[in-house]
Amino acid sequence: MNRISWDQYFMAQSHLLALRSTCTRLSVGATIVRDKRIIAGGYNGSIAGGDHCIDKGCYVIDHHCVRTIHAEMNAILQCAKFGVPTAEAELYVTHFPCLQCCKAIIQAGIKTVYYAKDYKNHPYALELFKQANVKVEHVELTEQIIDFRQISQQD
Repeated sequence: MNRISWDQYFMAQSHLLALRSTCTRLSVGATIVRDKRIIAGGYNGSIAGGDHCIDKGCYVIDHHCVRTIHAEMNAILQCAKFGVPTAEAELYVTHFPCLQCCKAIIQAGIKTVYYAKDYKNHPYALELFKQANVKVEHVELTEQIIDFRQISQQD
């Protein structure tokens, strides 16, 4: 059995997180990694205990849902809440980060952003990443079927 790469593994984690999204417009997941260890994860959804788009609908102002916190922000804020440093970390996200998340990623000290899908890639976000020496890389995630019957158990 061939193992998936680290990039595919962490991107798969982000896609799994996206399944928890409460946004009806786009499901996004983000995973923060340092030294090949997951330190935080997030998905786009409402504040804890707040109304969710799947229950109340989107609250759209100027073509943006203001009810939702983006996946990247949720992951960064999880690190802040629990005192986990993000300096020199990597971020795996299902979609290219928006401009506001780009700025938060830079300020958090994250040094590499891996994304699976292009999504309204803002030219200024790319410029800011370049100015801040943040590496940005597209990672293809190939879907694989896992047959648990073929995985042998070892004692």
